Amino acid sequence: MKIPYRRLISFFLLILCIYIVIIHNLISNTARQDPPPNADYLVVLGAKINGEELSLALYYRVFAAVQYLKNNTTTKVVVSGGQGPGESITEAEAMKRYFLNEGISEERIILEADSTTTFENLSFSKNLIDTNKQVIIVSNDFHLYRTTIIAKRLGYENVHTLASKTPWMVKPKLWVREYAAVLKTWIFDH
Repeated sequence: MKIPYRRLISFFLLILCIYIVIIHNLISNTARQDPPPNADYLVVLGAKINGEELSLALYYRVFAAVQYLKNNTTTKVVVSGGQGPGESITEAEAMKRYFLNEGISEERIILEADSTTTFENLSFSKNLIDTNKQVIIVSNDFHLYRTTIIAKRLGYENVHTLASKTPWMVKPKLWVREYAAVLKTWIFDH
């Protein structure tokens, strides 16, 4: 029996639409969560910098983190991100400079400057903190659902999220890419 191509394509498109709706809801719900006060650690995930300047996506992340840190003065912050192409310093160093400029004391800042992926951000940061304590991951809204999956698989016991906004000009591209990245994480990031 031969299956018509139209039915096969229609079935595939239906599955794809269902997947996108489910993932979109999971991403949106994770981004709407309120982080608990006085967490032990914030882990701010790196994003591209231009030379030594924060990209808009990374600026939104550190801005959200600073607001939390100023209201929760015992919380320490892990700045996580290595150096990529076109970057004069590590993403971690750029974030550290921003925090220091905003009045966050150096004693509260933990530098993780080797990672180049979300998985590495969380894996390498785990080696610098006690993951049995309360940890809040800071990233752009679209990115947090996947980060919680990775964090739990890496052994973070008490993980929460703090969402920063995503620059509007890259929002469609990043959200579409994230739908594929979630699938990759479900299958491969163990």
